Amino acid sequence: MARTLFADNCRKACGVISKTMADTDPPNNESIDQSIAAPELPSMDELQEQLAQAQAQASEYLDQARRATADLSNARKRMQREMDEVRASASERVLERLLPVVDDVERAFVNVPAGQVDSDWVNGFRMIQRKLWSLLESEGVTIVPAQGQPFDPGIHYAITHEEAEGFEDGQIIAEVAPGYRLNDKVLRPAMVRVAKGA
Repeated sequence: MARTLFADNCRKACGVISKTMADTDPPNNESIDQSIAAPELPSMDELQEQLAQAQAQASEYLDQARRATADLSNARKRMQREMDEVRASASERVLERLLPVVDDVERAFVNVPAGQVDSDWVNGFRMIQRKLWSLLESEGVTIVPAQGQPFDPGIHYAITHEEAEGFEDGQIIAEVAPGYRLNDKVLRPAMVRVAKGA
């Protein structure tokens, strides 16, 4: 009996709902379409203009990036070149200050007494001299050729011009002090006596 009562109540409720729906106005599809309507799309001309502006801006940014990269590369190269120049200059100054020591050692060997030429003391200084020359050569120092060479004002310094038999005009008669070169640069010109024509 309870089941029958329940079923009757459900039928009545469904009838009421159906009747209520039939009495109301159908939904207005037009108003729904207006509330959901998509925003208005830009025209093709506007899109092309926006694309052109974006491409121009991208091109400008790319150009700026390339310039910045080139500037950075140039700055690195400039700093490396400056560092190399500073190192070379410092090396050159040290080597120039060593040259008088090299000259003094050479003069000392010229004036060694005949009885001490083969002494251990002199041989020890010869070993020091060889090490000093090895160091100079490893840095690129070489002696400027002078004796019998034609005078070259770029690498020789003439102390005297004198007449001398057996020498041509402008030929070096003798070397007074050796000259030195660091790679292609003259550290000190050779001091020489130069023959002059009669």
